[in-house]
Amino acid sequence: MDHNKYDTIIIGGGPGGYSAALYCARANLKTLIIEKLYPGGQMATTSMIDNYPGFDMGIDGVELAGKMKSGADRFGAETIFAEVTEVDMKGPEKIIRLADGNVLYTKTIVIATGAAPRNLGLPYEKQLTGSGISYCATCDGMFYKDKTVVIVGGGNSAAADALILSKICKKVYLVHRHDTLKASPTYMAPLENASNLTFIWDSKIKEVLYDNKVTGVRLENLKDRSVSEIDCDGVFVAIGRMPNTKIFYGKIEMNPEGYIVADETTRTSEPGVFAVGDLREKPLRQVVTATSDGAVASKFIEDYITHGFWKD
Repeated sequence: MDHNKYDTIIIGGGPGGYSAALYCARANLKTLIIEKLYPGGQMATTSMIDNYPGFDMGIDGVELAGKMKSGADRFGAETIFAEVTEVDMKGPEKIIRLADGNVLYTKTIVIATGAAPRNLGLPYEKQLTGSGISYCATCDGMFYKDKTVVIVGGGNSAAADALILSKICKKVYLVHRHDTLKASPTYMAPLENASNLTFIWDSKIKEVLYDNKVTGVRLENLKDRSVSEIDCDGVFVAIGRMPNTKIFYGKIEMNPEGYIVADETTRTSEPGVFAVGDLREKPLRQVVTATSDGAVASKFIEDYITHGFWKD
């Protein structure tokens, strides 16, 4: 058997990628995962995942990533740590080139490169992630039960996160650079009815205050340049995400934000290419939805390899 030829190559070793690898390997498909850094993707940067089914006390993101990799390994999936530099998706045999010069061939490709949250660009933001700064209210909201938090943003994600946090936290401050939200108008009535939520308009976070963890924020009003401070236990950043899809530009259908267009089958505009996890258009981006995508992709990968066409 040619060692550089596969039934499916999965680009990205997050929960969606390893779920696809597990199911494909169990189906006796020769399966390879290419991961640039470490297993788990964004999941591995989370110190505690509290909402993944089956772990009643939660689980560390790195630990869960290791378990997912081990599960795929057990059925014969291979993992290499390398950077993909070029992808040719056309035709029945697809070509993947790596930074080290190696060239791989595959019948199908699963794109699982994820999306990264946009950050505020503040000093110590990275160091405080997990110690008071979060990018996911659904993931981390319960850690701030009955506490005071600040959420930054003005789009649908920020509005939805503010509503989630208003049901958990004692006090929520929503900070936005403008005097109206960009979010859908349908969010306004529920937000205005949340008695523990306060809007702070025309402002930005100038500095996050901290000791060993976040203790507050220093705000700057963008109209009069006045500065104020708020004591808080956590800061939730909801100013958008950046899908890691640059290498695929012009080769596959994407929306204006760079997310890959793929429906609930995970099939993309290019036959034999599938998109799973946070980089595809979807209403909810969580570990559990990424793993679901991976399992679904495997079914349509099998159909594609067996029949050579989409089987609905």
